[in-house]
Amino acid sequence: MHAGPGFKSGSTDLAPFASPDAFDPVLRDFLHQSSELLCRWLGSSDQRTPLPTIRPAPEVNPALHGVSMPQLLDDLQIVMDGAYQPSHPGALAHLDPPPLTASIAADLICAGLNNNLLAEELSPGLSALELELCRWFAQRLGFPDGTTGVLASGGTLSNLMALVAARERVKPEHRQRGVVLCSRDAHVSLLKAVRVMGLRDDALQQLSVDSEGRLCLDALEERLVALHHQGRPCLAVVATAGTTVRGAVDSMDQIAGLCQRYGIWLHVDGAIGAVFGLAPSTAELVRGLSSADSLTVNPQKLLGITKASSLLLMRDPTQLRLAFSTGLPYMEAPLGEHHGGEVGLQGTRPAEVLKLWLGLRQLGETGIETVLRSALDRCRQFTQRLDPHQFTLHNGSLHLVAFRPSGHSDQQSDRWSETTRRILIQHRFMLSRPLYGSSHCLKAVLGNPHTTSEHLDQLASLINQSVI
Repeated sequence: MHAGPGFKSGSTDLAPFASPDAFDPVLRDFLHQSSELLCRWLGSSDQRTPLPTIRPAPEVNPALHGVSMPQLLDDLQIVMDGAYQPSHPGALAHLDPPPLTASIAADLICAGLNNNLLAEELSPGLSALELELCRWFAQRLGFPDGTTGVLASGGTLSNLMALVAARERVKPEHRQRGVVLCSRDAHVSLLKAVRVMGLRDDALQQLSVDSEGRLCLDALEERLVALHHQGRPCLAVVATAGTTVRGAVDSMDQIAGLCQRYGIWLHVDGAIGAVFGLAPSTAELVRGLSSADSLTVNPQKLLGITKASSLLLMRDPTQLRLAFSTGLPYMEAPLGEHHGGEVGLQGTRPAEVLKLWLGLRQLGETGIETVLRSALDRCRQFTQRLDPHQFTLHNGSLHLVAFRPSGHSDQQSDRWSETTRRILIQHRFMLSRPLYGSSHCLKAVLGNPHTTSEHLDQLASLINQSVI
């Protein structure tokens, strides 16, 4: 077996690098055995709890000499034994569904290809695939022809890139005084973004929400007028399609009208909810997505695409090049529209498009719609099972619901949520405990396809019994 200079390999040893000139049966066996470990872990999910009760610590430091294949497999098993289990039917705490099987396989192929979407010559076919898939998303979500975008490692990065692009429209001498407006329930990534951009401490201004958790339109217009009188530029208004705690969807059409009137960039953080725009029967839940100048979409949060999978769509793609292009002087000019590293903040990028593309191919349009509608149905079933006399619900129109006992003080809600979450974990249900307003509540995210009506019955019964 050819192992390359500096490495010695016997016929049964796993070579550090796969041979470029012969099929490697030892690598095949290693991948098969690794896959068997994973399949056993996935297939025994409901025999454990979503969070492991014991977290074994693997050996961290490399040994003086590389370890054998059996030891590598043992090391993998140790890590898996201490991992969070999103495939467990009681895993309902966060926006982390089980992975699509095709997406798992695509992630493996992505690692083996080891292509780099920095430049077209380092990922020729995959660069073209990314561009075309972004166009497909844009078309399905109602954007005009010419809209495209770029994939990114998470919604935080997509939101940051959108705001950097929005800032480019403001004269350089005014940029550092710029303001970003959003609701008080908008995602914390926006605070990270204004910090990274070096803006003032008050650059992110969070406005009130209405009784449904949506950005208050009157408050938005009042602040736009006030900023104009202060001579401070508004870099962007950020509307949210699916807030983190309750899944509220801002009134994007009305917000877009205000932005157009005042000449302000509209970014929509649709990390949670934008995927509902992919199916005709659920698109109305996120009406107005296509009125945005830029849009964040995170297929990983519900469709089961393995992490990380986010994309930023841009109505005018030239804004991405204006914000991020450097010329890449050490690369040949692209044959297509651009190098991947010229339309986003990331340089070196794995071919994350592969797991998104193959996962969507596996689902098909009917499968996508089934995933979306099933999540909504589970949320409906669960909320209907909660005692309306005992709980106050904080929910929107998507598949998330937060709740707390009615009439409790903040301290009582905090104690109840902590105690009840602990009891639920003992019964193999994992909900999250976010701070919402002035006290903690419990939150269920109903995107897990393995959660059945029987599970929801049991969960709601435990919660209904929790209030004394």
